[in-house]
Amino acid sequence: MSDVNFEQMLDEFSKTIRNGEVVEGTVIDVKPDEIVLNIGYKADGIITRSEYTNDSSVDLTTVVAEGDKLTTKVLKVNDGDGQVALTYKRLIAEKASKRLEEAYENGEVLRAPVTQVLKGGLSVVIDDTRIFIPASLVSDVYERDLNKYQDQEIEFVLTEFNPRRRRIIGNRKQLLVEEKARKQAELLERINVGDVIEGVVKNITDFGAFIDLGGADGLLHISEMSWGRVENPKKIYKVGQTVRVFIKDIRDTKIALSVKFPEDNPWNNAAEKFAPGTIITGRIARMTDFGAFVEIAPGVDALLHVSQISREHVEKPSDVLRIGQEIEAKIVDFNEEAHKISLSMKAIGSYVPLEELDRRAEQEAAAEEVYDDEPAADEEYAAEEE
Repeated sequence: MSDVNFEQMLDEFSKTIRNGEVVEGTVIDVKPDEIVLNIGYKADGIITRSEYTNDSSVDLTTVVAEGDKLTTKVLKVNDGDGQVALTYKRLIAEKASKRLEEAYENGEVLRAPVTQVLKGGLSVVIDDTRIFIPASLVSDVYERDLNKYQDQEIEFVLTEFNPRRRRIIGNRKQLLVEEKARKQAELLERINVGDVIEGVVKNITDFGAFIDLGGADGLLHISEMSWGRVENPKKIYKVGQTVRVFIKDIRDTKIALSVKFPEDNPWNNAAEKFAPGTIITGRIARMTDFGAFVEIAPGVDALLHVSQISREHVEKPSDVLRIGQEIEAKIVDFNEEAHKISLSMKAIGSYVPLEELDRRAEQEAAAEEVYDDEPAADEEYAAEEE
């Protein structure tokens, strides 16, 4: 035996270790469920599978090889069999806990894949440490289904850190809110009233649509969706649709949008199109006791006064007209400055009683039924051939 080996033996026998001490060793043997290390002590160190990983199915021979060096922590100096019980996973967990504590204190942004979608949120794991992200902190908007996050790598910060109670809470919403505020500020810096910009329809309500402008949402009010009348925004726009709008107004962080571009204003050249004496066709849009408003072009309504409906006395428009009914009338007055146009059916005798309109509609429907019942030309030809 060499002097060196003898000195090593003396060191090993004289060396003392304590429970909880961190030691480094060299792997001298590996079994599927156990790792043996030379830790420079009179007894070898043993790491069982359960003290190496939380995965009970792992074959340790596939993750560790003889000659590998491992830093471990002493559980028991004597495990009862004259060997030193070591742990690898607990040391890693402590290091991870320390790292997460620093991340919590510094507000560091962490990144990890979602390992599990739970009823109340998401679970991610960093260095075998489980972090829970409540559903309310996953996004800056309400999300009914979180399954889309499964296996997706996400960023978050820690807003609560209490490893003793096994309560480590992540927050993804905070980052989204901060990013949204940053993008909003950048957008507001570069846009001005009158700018034309493209956006994507994000949400549709009864009173308008919210358009994502790439940093902030703008409101396209129902009154700004068309020069004509819009009854239901959902009949015009769909979520995800790209639209071209212009900035109508900016107040603080609120952005008002419009698609009523000035060059498309139906009152442009109106004096020529709607000159007095012109015979037009329009549809009844709405009625009052004193008259009916007729849409003669998208965004242009003209007044048909009750006295101008028929040569016969009419008490109120709803007695003789219907919403949506198409009429023919003569323009008798045009006020471009006030955007007012007056019509007259009486002037051209175009009023037709409702009873007559119904009779004509029935005749047209009957004619269509007869036409549909008639044999097709190729059927008649085939019959003649027979």
